[in-house]
Amino acid sequence: MTEQIQTAVEVDARGLDCPMPLLKAKQAINRISAGERVRVLATDAGSERDFATFAQQSGHALLHSSRSDGCFEFVLMKSGAIA
Repeated sequence: MTEQIQTAVEVDARGLDCPMPLLKAKQAINRISAGERVRVLATDAGSERDFATFAQQSGHALLHSSRSDGCFEFVLMKSGAIA
């Protein structure tokens, strides 16, 4: 897991199935300012694809994506655009 990227909010979505990890991440992004970051932990295997697609479609930056022992970690940075 990454410790060096500063995040404003952490979302623990471990144990939740699709679409909940992404929904929880979207809710967190809506509560922060542009340029701030959200760290998400998830165990749903589809979340790798979901977060990559979400970042591409929303304009938010996927700064980090990793997998370790069945846990996925994502760090998203909120863009200035409304998504």
